Amino acid sequence: MSRTFAFRLWLDGLAAVLLLFGLSYWWLGNLPHELAGTAMFVLLIAHNIFNRRWYRNLPRAGREPRSLANVAVTAGLLLAMLALLATSIPISHALAPVLPPWGGFTVRQIHTLAAYWALVIVAIHLGMRWSRLMGIGRQIFGLRSTSVARTCVLRAVTAAIAAYGVWSCLVLGLGMKLTMQMTLDWWNFEESVAGFFFHVAAVAGLIIAGTYYALKLIELARHSRLRGARDEVGRLVLERAPRHGILRPSRSGNSVSRGSAAHPPEPT
Repeated sequence: MSRTFAFRLWLDGLAAVLLLFGLSYWWLGNLPHELAGTAMFVLLIAHNIFNRRWYRNLPRAGREPRSLANVAVTAGLLLAMLALLATSIPISHALAPVLPPWGGFTVRQIHTLAAYWALVIVAIHLGMRWSRLMGIGRQIFGLRSTSVARTCVLRAVTAAIAAYGVWSCLVLGLGMKLTMQMTLDWWNFEESVAGFFFHVAAVAGLIIAGTYYALKLIELARHSRLRGARDEVGRLVLERAPRHGILRPSRSGNSVSRGSAAHPPEPT
């Protein structure tokens, strides 16, 4: 792994952490929240500069379901981030002295809506690339061989995180936040700070795991259909072989063509 790629991964991880911190507005306060958001957008600009080749190759992208899903997720993430940026300016306390009072309750609601949708889409984005991230992790820790025990342990941990993530969705009221419903059920940071981040991380883990295994199931179903199609083509070829003079295997394993007798095996 090159130093440039490692640096890019570090920047992307830092941007994800800043997104999580940005969700804890009532713990951070306004100034740290705005600083974290500004830093996150700077990192997102750097991320897009590093990945500018992806945008150039977009017209030549494949039309396979995974490629189309990747484009859709990236577009959704771009829209969520633009909505975050557009709504953060009128409600900014730092810019309030130089801007007219555009920011109101509805703008704040849209800002919160975009933030939680950004969390969901970032998690989907990571889940679609989790195989590559696991490969990088194996490379970092020098894990060159497979281990059944390690695989079972990691899957058990993933299942536990996913189960905790389901509960965390209920605790955080994620459904209401993603549908812009009115709620006064906000996290009480005076009781627990770490609990909030554990719940948010568990929600992200649930979505990452769900995306990863959903893609695995889709790939298995796709390969199964391809195998079935190949078997069907082979069966049709064998059925039409006598009419078209195509060689077909005999019961003894020797190939014979239409209208010719099978030659006995040559003596050894």
